[in-house]
Amino acid sequence: RAKLLAGRQSAEMSLELARIATDAPIPLKAEDYRKKEGDPEAAARLLAELEMASLLERLALQAPPPAPQEEAAPLREVQPQELPEKMEGRVCLFQDGERWIAVQGERVFSAEPGGPAFAALLSCKKAEKWVFDAKPLYHLALELGCKAQNITFDGKLAAYLLNPSASSYGVKALAAEYQVQPAFSCPQEGAGVVEPLMEKLARLCEEQGMTRLLAEIELPLAAVLAEMEHLGFLLDTQGIRAFGDALQDTLQSSLAGIYREVGYEFNVNSPKQLGEALFGKLGLPPRKKTKSGYSTDAETLESLREYSPVVEDILQYRTYQKLNSTYVEGLLKQVEEDGRIHSHFNQTETRTGRISSDEPNLQNIPVRTELGSQLRKFFTAREGCVLLDADYSQIELRILAHVSEDEAMIEAFRTGADIHRSTAARIFGLPPEMVTPQLRSRAKAVNFGIVYGIGAFSLAKNTGVSVKEADQFIKNYLTTFSGVKAYMEHTIAFGEEHGYVETMYGRRRALPELRSSNRNVRALGERLAMNTPIQGTAADIIKLAMVRVSRRLAEEGLRAKLVLQVHDELIVEAPLEEQEQAARILGEEMEGAARLRVPLTADVHSGPTWYAAKG
Repeated sequence: RAKLLAGRQSAEMSLELARIATDAPIPLKAEDYRKKEGDPEAAARLLAELEMASLLERLALQAPPPAPQEEAAPLREVQPQELPEKMEGRVCLFQDGERWIAVQGERVFSAEPGGPAFAALLSCKKAEKWVFDAKPLYHLALELGCKAQNITFDGKLAAYLLNPSASSYGVKALAAEYQVQPAFSCPQEGAGVVEPLMEKLARLCEEQGMTRLLAEIELPLAAVLAEMEHLGFLLDTQGIRAFGDALQDTLQSSLAGIYREVGYEFNVNSPKQLGEALFGKLGLPPRKKTKSGYSTDAETLESLREYSPVVEDILQYRTYQKLNSTYVEGLLKQVEEDGRIHSHFNQTETRTGRISSDEPNLQNIPVRTELGSQLRKFFTAREGCVLLDADYSQIELRILAHVSEDEAMIEAFRTGADIHRSTAARIFGLPPEMVTPQLRSRAKAVNFGIVYGIGAFSLAKNTGVSVKEADQFIKNYLTTFSGVKAYMEHTIAFGEEHGYVETMYGRRRALPELRSSNRNVRALGERLAMNTPIQGTAADIIKLAMVRVSRRLAEEGLRAKLVLQVHDELIVEAPLEEQEQAARILGEEMEGAARLRVPLTADVHSGPTWYAAKG
């Protein structure tokens, strides 16, 4: 009875989900379902436009020929030449395999990246470089010991800003997407189209108001990221190996406990064998069924904790195994000869503008568990240096306060109040001093969840209250913070009207989901519309901060360098004698990166390791 009462809302929701809708908006006339004559030519044009070549072939449709240019003369074939040491004027550069191709008008030059002519071109101030992917060029300049000068446009970054949802940003694919015709033919594929393509991308960025975003944030950031990748982050390999050995001991202990509880040895990593042990041998109640048997995923195991102590051992085993295989063994494989890990930072991966990291992903080092956060102890400063760590305090909520102009939220940030305690006091109608830790925790979940368009069901799951109570929390929040409610409604309406939303800096994200006839898809679009301007603006601000910090460290002649960015956190490696000055620069430039209606604060800490510097 108690379980039925506790699960009432869930049962009612299940009933609604299982209800067959008899009022769905579907055509009811018989003629709407009669097969009509097709239009093969129109179908072929559409499939060609959508680049669905395999479907064209499967349906035996002939792709339409490209639209002829008006009175187009035959293209003149241009043979590539070797790159001269001196060039002036605008030069377009893109990579073709191992070589770089330089195009100037109808002259094409092919160059080895390590040659003296290429180094001369990179460092030449008289040649204005329009490039396709600037970061590798900044890398090359660092390797060649020169400085890449006068790079003023990046076609790949421009294409990313225009369409952050694209799967790739190659010259050939973009020329087809934007219907750019080659100016001449050349054995070096892409040479004849790269200049008109970049001119079109530049024009579209200007039309959509993103030229400043490209010139002042994304393009200078490419140089910062290249320097961070080149420098890398020092890893204490001896320490992390010892940590891995300790994990192995714990893994063996966990395995012994599992075997003891179950009564026999088996492959714990096999979902099928684990399912047989839990649900067959021990008789635990199964939850979800998969093709190979019953599910043993994390959610299922969490729900079985109270039934057997073996579940705790299995969860611990999985945690330690992931730490050991993914992070200990994985990081050791990535250490280079200089003892440092040179992670790769992706500038064109996410739809909101955030930077991502891979090979390895240093943004994914665990922090929520004490054991996982121990990994940060093995990321260290080199001898004679210290790590400076600074992260923005509640940046997304501060941006929400700014864009919504909500007076209550602005007041809380301006007075330095605990924003979650202040929120709890307002939505529960209590004096701040009477807010319990539990109420503050619930208000925190609403504060952060509201930015992501959280619903009552998800909030209930996160806070452990009923769906009805969670729904009331959200209603109280939106009543109390009326500016936030108005902002959310305005943003959704803007997205529906224009087909996109944008950040404070003009970064756009198309949201066709908002015009979907499917209610669930449309609801997703509404959540993205509310969240994208907030998360995207936070991404823009941290990028701007990186550019400002890097530039000022260089301008003041310091040897301190940025080594890592993790979402709202920046890490600088600085010589001990520069610690105080570099820390001041880091804090000032992060806090000065944007002007908001509320203070933008960044806390700076220092230490010999990432763990110690995190504070």
